[in-house]
Amino acid sequence: AAQWRTSWLSREVIVLPAFIAVVFLYGAAQLFDWRPVLVLLPSGLLIDAQTVLGALGSALALALFLCTAMIYACLRFLREWHTPLTVANYVLLGSASGFTLAAALAAFTAPELVGFFAGWAALLTLLGLVSHLAWLSRNSRLKPKSSLQSAIGVKHPLIRQTAMGFMGGSFNTREFFHRAKGTLLRALNLLSLGGAFLLPSALLLGLFRLAPATLLAAFVLQCCGLLAERWLFFARAEHPQNLYYQELVG
Repeated sequence: AAQWRTSWLSREVIVLPAFIAVVFLYGAAQLFDWRPVLVLLPSGLLIDAQTVLGALGSALALALFLCTAMIYACLRFLREWHTPLTVANYVLLGSASGFTLAAALAAFTAPELVGFFAGWAALLTLLGLVSHLAWLSRNSRLKPKSSLQSAIGVKHPLIRQTAMGFMGGSFNTREFFHRAKGTLLRALNLLSLGGAFLLPSALLLGLFRLAPATLLAAFVLQCCGLLAERWLFFARAEHPQNLYYQELVG
């Protein structure tokens, strides 16, 4: 946390416990119906402690999304991540899944709020789909800035790697390769698009009755889709070190 001036990870370490603490206080205020009036606006609107805690918790949630996203978006050498679209995806997908869960919970505890939460969840999910597709389109057009020749400083056009420099595996060869085959990648891509975006949107927009089971299914589907989407987010990053290790990883 001492490095908060320069490190997004340090900022995340500060924001996360603050968010947890405020959500805990908000939950306690709800549980004990503690709502002292803090401000009386000229319009007669009362702002109580629960309203302030709720607004502060929402702001901290968005700050947490921002800090987490910037941990990846600030890495200039990973061009797949170094884009504002990374931040947009984190904020939109985090907010969308939160509203989807809120809609499912409202179906059991506060049916009058289902339309509000489901509507916002659908809108945020569709915006997340647009942002996600824009991210995929941008990354598909990226051209490598380095080659095996530039990586090792040898300009000969025919270079063939015969060893990766290790008798066995290492951190470098374990942590930066996904080793997944094309079939699995295509399946995960379909799961991420269908599970995280298309199917939840269809359920939330009322193509089926907004019953509790329907909204719960939308949340479960979205969670599964987002797990696939996050895995692909990391797998699609072309680490420069892989120019050396390439396909010789065991």
